[in-house]
Amino acid sequence: MRGLLASTGILLISSAAQAAEEKKGMPQLDFANPLTLSQVVWLAIIFFTLYLLLSRWALPQVAAVLESRAARIAGDLDAARDAKAAADGAVAELTAATRKAQAEAQASVSTAVDAAKAEAAVKANAASAKLEAQLAEAEQRIAAARAAALGALRGVAATATADVVTRLAGITAEPSTIEQAVDRALAARAA
Repeated sequence: MRGLLASTGILLISSAAQAAEEKKGMPQLDFANPLTLSQVVWLAIIFFTLYLLLSRWALPQVAAVLESRAARIAGDLDAARDAKAAADGAVAELTAATRKAQAEAQASVSTAVDAAKAEAAVKANAASAKLEAQLAEAEQRIAAARAAALGALRGVAATATADVVTRLAGITAEPSTIEQAVDRALAARAA
């Protein structure tokens, strides 16, 4: 059989070569040549076989892979949307909690400031009352010291007046007259 095929092949090749020489055209387009015709037939058979293999077996598998990938991507996108929605909810909850904590802290600070102001006012009032009492006591001591000084001044003034009158006039004045004159002079000065 091998010999038959070889001889048939050689015959076909030699006849094709002769026909090509006779026509002097493109041998690929010479359909009168049995070799070209067999190539076209085998091309059609191989093309049809590949078409059947691809359409019945390979392409459905590719389509299944693409569908499963698209379903997985859609599932991942849905999961990502759900996760984003959950994260947005958590952010909103966190923001609300932060605002609430800030409001509570502000209220606490305000309460503490008010309490400190009230305590400071009480302490200031107590200190003011204490100072007022000390001031009144000091004024009483000053008044007593002034009165004592004026009393002592009266006696000193009377003695000095008596000495001055005795030295200048050379007479001894009555102590009651001197005391009356000193009282008048002190009254005039106080007014």
